[in-house]
Amino acid sequence: MPDVLVVEDDPQMRVLLADSLTDEGHRVETAADGLEGLLALRTRPFDVGVVDVALPGMSGVELCRHVRRESLPVAVLLVTARDGVEDRVHGLDSGADDYLVKPFALSELSARIRAVLRRTVSAGGRIEVGDVLLDPLSVRATVAGRTVPLSVKEFALLRTLALRSGQAVDRRTLLAEVWGDAESFDGAIVDQYVSYVRKKLTASGAVLAIETVRGVGYRVDAG
Repeated sequence: MPDVLVVEDDPQMRVLLADSLTDEGHRVETAADGLEGLLALRTRPFDVGVVDVALPGMSGVELCRHVRRESLPVAVLLVTARDGVEDRVHGLDSGADDYLVKPFALSELSARIRAVLRRTVSAGGRIEVGDVLLDPLSVRATVAGRTVPLSVKEFALLRTLALRSGQAVDRRTLLAEVWGDAESFDGAIVDQYVSYVRKKLTASGAVLAIETVRGVGYRVDAG
């Protein structure tokens, strides 16, 4: 039975989400602001945190950054009323595993949580491709022992390509596996994140390259 922490400052919404997720079979705790949520996550492990972005004191994005810096073992699903591409990128760059825009159906929230949990469970062991070593459990990439400073989404993108080393992976597949939804996100976000990863791999001295496959998507070349 997954443990879920709901961090939401609106009392009615907090109770609604908690009751709905409890009915779905989750063990649910709640927090009314970002600091309370962070303290709860530091106190004991949760499987998923459903975190509102617009929280008093400490925003959901700030909370997520603390979670990643401290390597707290929880998947984070950010919830917000802002649906611009830049807002999504900003949230995902903070280390969030998914991003859900209000208003949403409670069934969609449950589906997103299930998808996040599936990705977490299937993270598996270490992956070595070319001169890059990926450790999904710590969400860490290294080149000759040096850490490549990837965000969670950048790591997930590289891992998805590494698991299919030598194969072309289309943008729709990358959106589905990395962002959890091929319909709500524009394929351009894949191109943007590939650019981020390429720059970080180059700066780390990696031989591993991400090739563009025209008309399809991207492929990892082990070099």
